[in-house]
Amino acid sequence: MSTIAYLTRVEFGEGMIARLPEFLAQLGVRRPLIATDAGIVATGIAGRVMSLVPDAVIFDGTPANPTEDAVLAAHALYVASNCDGIVGLGGGSSVDLAKAARLLTGHEGPLSQYALVNGGLARIHGRICPMVAIPTTSGTGAEVGRAAVINTADGRKLGIISPHMLPSLALCDPELTYGLPRGLTAATGMDALSHCVETYIAPGFNPPAEAIALDGLVRGLRALERAMADGRDAEARRDMMVCALEGAMAFQKGLGAVHALTHPLGAIRELNLHHGTLNAVLMPAVLRFNRPAIGDKWDRLAEMFGGAPDQAVDALNRRIGMPSGLAAMGVTEAMMEDVARAALKDHCHATNPRTATEADYLHILRDAA
Repeated sequence: MSTIAYLTRVEFGEGMIARLPEFLAQLGVRRPLIATDAGIVATGIAGRVMSLVPDAVIFDGTPANPTEDAVLAAHALYVASNCDGIVGLGGGSSVDLAKAARLLTGHEGPLSQYALVNGGLARIHGRICPMVAIPTTSGTGAEVGRAAVINTADGRKLGIISPHMLPSLALCDPELTYGLPRGLTAATGMDALSHCVETYIAPGFNPPAEAIALDGLVRGLRALERAMADGRDAEARRDMMVCALEGAMAFQKGLGAVHALTHPLGAIRELNLHHGTLNAVLMPAVLRFNRPAIGDKWDRLAEMFGGAPDQAVDALNRRIGMPSGLAAMGVTEAMMEDVARAALKDHCHATNPRTATEADYLHILRDAA
């Protein structure tokens, strides 16, 4: 078991969930709101947490792509129940909803005013309640991320980003991912891998972030298919949780076109597409687009993937059962045109290694169709 001091405090290790009462007491939290979803309740994990913290109040209304309405409902329950802290329990959606609800403990709505693309960074302060993030998947790394990505009331999927959005503590227990279904292991795992790849090729100068991203990529590539084959492979589950953790630690360097496109794709409410699955499907096309701008990083990725990165990711997608393309996921040409325009306004657009135009984004979407 290790304590890692990087960005925020991380408590990592099998069985670590048992120490949640101790960590909450250190933060001065007696009555937390547990923000989660109905699926986590059904697994029994939420009940296990409630048994550890009997005074907690549970909100299980997190949707697959968290919405401002759900954030407002969670915050209303927090206020009505006299809570003094928040626990985000689940995948990235639950943790992001918890972050946004936490923001409202010290800020007035609407949430869109705090989005990075709307100048929200300067409006966010640290006078908010303590928060513990407990991931139950190995994907987003939201437990150590500075962002909450929310479908806001105005119909956009926006990133609310600030150092103050970092959870007070990330409690990472790989045992909570044992037995995660094969399909969800694949989709969340590709999310984590996409973070490692995009942060590595992002153009900013941040050698520590690149080193962290590459370590995460090595772990994820060796562990993902093993974790899918045996949901209780302890070493594979630990490696996947580290991959997700490190991919998000490297966010400081920036993401790119994959996420600039998946954010507006995830805002298409009639489709409600899974973020990690979108990342997987888009990654080969984005890698092909970015190849002229990333120099010898292409060769380094080729060494790690065992072949051309775009082809290797495409082959991996096929092996693990990802959709054949965006069209198979219900994305139409008209939707692509709207997404290409919206991608130019996403906060990840600016840190892609090759500057993309609306026409470029449309080409990438068609390539991924």
